[in-house]
Amino acid sequence: MPFPKICGTLSCASVIFLLTSNSWIIGEQPYPASPLVEGIRFDWTTHRRAAQGSDNFQLTWSDDDHLYGAWGDGGGFGGSNSKGRVGLGVARVEGSAKDHRGVNLWGGAASKRDATFDGKSWGMIGIANKLHMWVVPDKPPGKTYRNHYEMIELASSGDYGLSWNKAPWRFSASDDLTIPTFLNFGRGNEGVPDAFGDYVYTYFIRPRNAQMEQEGGNGVGLIVHQPGALYLARVTPDQLRSGRDCFEFFAGFDQDDQPRWDSIDRKRPVFRDAEGVGWCVSACYHPGLHRVLLCTEHGESKAGMLGIFDAPTPWGPWTTVEYYTQSMPFGAQREGSRWPWKNKVFFMAFVTKWFDGHEFTATFTGAGLGKDNDSFNTVSGRFLLRKE
Repeated sequence: MPFPKICGTLSCASVIFLLTSNSWIIGEQPYPASPLVEGIRFDWTTHRRAAQGSDNFQLTWSDDDHLYGAWGDGGGFGGSNSKGRVGLGVARVEGSAKDHRGVNLWGGAASKRDATFDGKSWGMIGIANKLHMWVVPDKPPGKTYRNHYEMIELASSGDYGLSWNKAPWRFSASDDLTIPTFLNFGRGNEGVPDAFGDYVYTYFIRPRNAQMEQEGGNGVGLIVHQPGALYLARVTPDQLRSGRDCFEFFAGFDQDDQPRWDSIDRKRPVFRDAEGVGWCVSACYHPGLHRVLLCTEHGESKAGMLGIFDAPTPWGPWTTVEYYTQSMPFGAQREGSRWPWKNKVFFMAFVTKWFDGHEFTATFTGAGLGKDNDSFNTVSGRFLLRKE
């Protein structure tokens, strides 16, 4: 199913063929193959698991050289699905990719501070000596049930995750926006290319419809949103907390094929996938490849059906690095991993601190009610580049 011209390129659906024991299965990628990265090779002997019962953990690299990230519905490092359980917690991850340890800061087992509000986060960024995270609610005000889709708030910390305060404004589902993530760069958010400008970038998922709820009367659960689309917004670092009107949204391209930026009501999708986009997304910039890397689900949630895409700019043009399918989900082949596994992964992110040339260490997490991939998982690998 071809798409029209998006992000300055004709995004003809590329077809991948997966050989099974019975037949050839055809699956469609939303964008052509990456001209730079042929694929990814994971080294599953490096698979580590911690914080069993806690999920999410999108990490940002702060100026103090530590990593910080939020988890949901568990006790974090040293906790379990019940021990130290909080709806939203924040941890610090110290050390190298091969030798790291987690410390609970805000909520969780033996944490340094108690968590002061609930919710979930799949987007955190460190800018200079401040941390910021997008937060969606567990139970919105006036509701007795969960609805992550209802609104989006920004929480910030000036003491490296020990305390958090929310900005007095929010985005909402009525804006046709839901569960966002930040585009992460280097240490303290350094290394933003000049061509991108002095901005903080955020990708927002377009909800299937603005009235949908996670639970309640028309509850649909946490789903892949179809037809899938992502919006992109930017704001200068000094105005990040100033108000929603300070955000400019991608609004298509001008006659010179340059991105236009406009108000929220003039936004246009910056990414599309007819198979949908997940209820969570991750995005980062690889300084060696000079590419933005974006990960999200498609087709079905909590089934390892991840897509990994790359682009030279935050607004594209997008190409496909990997597109995992129902027949060949993420982690289907993992020789060397000693951990139990059920195919329920829904989130993966690359860690900018742990890029080493073409090698990387990624985090991933999944469903499992306190078991298997409902945890903090890391695995190292290598980007396989195309031969000239």
